[in-house]
Amino acid sequence: MIAFIGSVFSPYYHWAGRKAPQDHVAFNVALYRPGGNGWAMTERGRKSLLRTPQRLCIGNSRLDYAKDGDGLEIQFDEMALPWPGQRLLPTRISGAIRIEPEIRNHVVIELDPHGHHRWWPVFPRARISVESDFFPGGGWQGEAYHDFNAGDRPLETDFDGWDWARGQVGSEAAAILYDAVLKDGRRRTLGLSFSTDGTAADFTPPPRHPLPRGLWGVGGGIGCDAGALPQLLCRLEDTPFYSRALVRTSLEGVPVTMVHEALNCRRLANPMVRLMLPFRMPRRTSA
Repeated sequence: MIAFIGSVFSPYYHWAGRKAPQDHVAFNVALYRPGGNGWAMTERGRKSLLRTPQRLCIGNSRLDYAKDGDGLEIQFDEMALPWPGQRLLPTRISGAIRIEPEIRNHVVIELDPHGHHRWWPVFPRARISVESDFFPGGGWQGEAYHDFNAGDRPLETDFDGWDWARGQVGSEAAAILYDAVLKDGRRRTLGLSFSTDGTAADFTPPPRHPLPRGLWGVGGGIGCDAGALPQLLCRLEDTPFYSRALVRTSLEGVPVTMVHEALNCRRLANPMVRLMLPFRMPRRTSA
C-alpha cells in the first residue's frame, strides 16, 4: 500500500499557520508483510517538490500517470522508521509499483454540504504489480484501488470523524462505504457500487456495526447485513486518531473483505496528538 500525503495531517503545516502547503509535502509508503511492516512518511519542503501535469516528485520518490493514460507508475525510495519489536534502526525501502485500472470513474463527490471537501475514487478497482526487495521473492501482484482527496479547509473544521471501507464484490464490481459525522452532528452516509463499465450506483448501506477498538481506543464501525456480524481480520495501523484494518462483512447477502479506515478528527486536533505526530512523520527540508 502506498499513498501521497500532502499537508492534511502535518503538524508542521498546522504550526506554520497553514501557509505554503507546497512546503509541507510527503510521500507516505506503508508496506505490510509477515514478520514486520515498513512505514515511511518524511515531510519535505518545496525544494524537494516537482510537479508537471503527468508527474509528481517528492524527494527520491515519484508518481507518473502512464504515457498511454492507462494507469499509474510509482517509484519509491524512502527511509522506514524504527519500530518497537521490528527494527531498532531506520532502513531504506525502495521499489516500483504499477497500477492498471479495471474500472475507471470520472465523478468527483462532495463529502460535506458546502463542498469544502471532495473525494474522487479514480480507479475503484485495479490490478497492481509491486517490485521491491522488502517482500519475499522480490514482489507480488494483486488487487488495487486509487482515489484522490482534496479540500480547502482542515478536516477537523467540518468533521468529527468518519469510517471508510472498500472491497471487491464478486468478480465484477467494487463497493465503497462512507459514514461521516459532520461537526454539527449530521451524518453523511454513502454506499457506492461500481460496475466494470465505470457506472456508479447508489445503494443504502446496511446498519452500522461497531468494530473492536485498538490499543489507542479509536472507535470504528462498518455496514453489515442484518443477521450477520463483521469480523476484523487484521489490524494494519493503530494510532491515536486513525486506524486501518482488513474487515470481512456482508453486503446485500454477499460476503466482502474490505480495507477499512476510521478517522477521529477530534483526536487529530488535540495538541498532545500533534506533538506525537513527528515521531511518525519527521521533517527534512534539504533538497
